[in-house]
Amino acid sequence: MTILSDVDIKEAMKAGAIKFIPAISNDQIGAGSVDVTLSEEFWKIKVKKNRTFDLKVITFEDIFEKVEEKSITILPGELILAKTLERIHLAPNICGWIQGRSKFARMGITVHTASSFIQPGSNNHQILEIVNLSPNPMILHSGMRICQLVFEMTAKETSKPYSREGTFSKQ
Repeated sequence: MTILSDVDIKEAMKAGAIKFIPAISNDQIGAGSVDVTLSEEFWKIKVKKNRTFDLKVITFEDIFEKVEEKSITILPGELILAKTLERIHLAPNICGWIQGRSKFARMGITVHTASSFIQPGSNNHQILEIVNLSPNPMILHSGMRICQLVFEMTAKETSKPYSREGTFSKQ
């Protein structure tokens, strides 16, 4: 497996193996990653603290409420979900990783708590699990380049592209 450089990413984009909708600007492509931005779609936990949830029966909708705003405040220790503005399409032989940007990490913001892998053959927006680890409230704005994507070639093309087989692939 090989991590793609900026040259590889541009070639893959030209060939249609990596697509961004809306299109990204050239300055979003780094040496070995692509910066992606926040949309105006966020989800906040709507339930009161200290309530026990049975993960066998509870649904996403039971816990989170959608918030559409240009900015959102994250309190210390709070988890929110956010959606990337860019829809990312990957060929069946390319996968990716969501990585935080050091600019925000140094301020205590993590952008993915557990699910950083982007399956080969994905065709969706990425949902980010953002947590504020700092002792201060932080404000995020739509359009911020909150994280970067690192792409990698798989040894063989998948037989189960996520756009066809994935649970949340139709987002």
